Amino acid sequence: MLGIAGGIVLGLLVGSFLNVVIYRLPLMMERDWRQQCRELLDDAPSADQPTNEDTAFNLFTPRSRCPACETQIKAWQNIPVISWLLLRGHCAACKTPISGRYPLIELLTGLLSGAMIWQFGTGLAGLTALLFIWCLIALTVIDLDHQLLPDSLTYLLLWSGLLFSAIGPAYDLPLPDLRSSVLGAAAGYLSLWSIYWLFKLATGKEGMGYGDFKLLAALGAWLGYQQLPVVILLSAAVGAITGLAMIAVLGRDRQIPIPFGPYLAGAGLITLLWGEQLVTTYLDFAGL
Repeated sequence: MLGIAGGIVLGLLVGSFLNVVIYRLPLMMERDWRQQCRELLDDAPSADQPTNEDTAFNLFTPRSRCPACETQIKAWQNIPVISWLLLRGHCAACKTPISGRYPLIELLTGLLSGAMIWQFGTGLAGLTALLFIWCLIALTVIDLDHQLLPDSLTYLLLWSGLLFSAIGPAYDLPLPDLRSSVLGAAAGYLSLWSIYWLFKLATGKEGMGYGDFKLLAALGAWLGYQQLPVVILLSAAVGAITGLAMIAVLGRDRQIPIPFGPYLAGAGLITLLWGEQLVTTYLDFAGL
């Protein structure tokens, strides 16, 4: 129980940092794209015309501020969940409402982190599972906000999955062997890549982004090629049901794209925890 409690506390703290990643990483990418475009067009600003891109902006600089009044957030105002409750969801300086999404992400990260420790323990196996779930949370929310799956996160997930699979036998990690991991990464990428091009050739439209290929490749590296059918079926089923419900109930325009990353991430988490049980249950039900 102590390990699970520690996992929850650690998850709450990491959840606070994930809020920073979710907000800043897309902005960092946009600034980088703008800089590359200026260099390509040979349109660099003069020394007496600085741009916003000239100021340091990353995951650690500058310190967090209220977006409305620019007041720097103090340490006691940044305690996961508790600070939001104490401040009643408002900025301490200007009383501007603070979105409830921030404590929800912190709480979700804390609870899922505790679940990972409960399932895999406090050793290296538990730590690898924590990295897995933290990356998925950040990717899910960024994709919901921007329909974007940053390479810096999908590649981190991909290469860490391959690395941990390579050392897994020595440390009893809950991961496939290296051969299954490499094949899973390749099969994950190529399967969605093939669907993308078949759909584009048939309709002239892009059905998904390249980030989805990379995310499924990363899931394949962590789960092995054997579990990819479970991930694909779960994500496709949930995505289809959600999409139809949004069209039927909320009246959403069917032409508006729906990010697929969150469904892949959710399916990957379910498969990590219960993939083998799901396959066994299905085979028993089918009489195979």
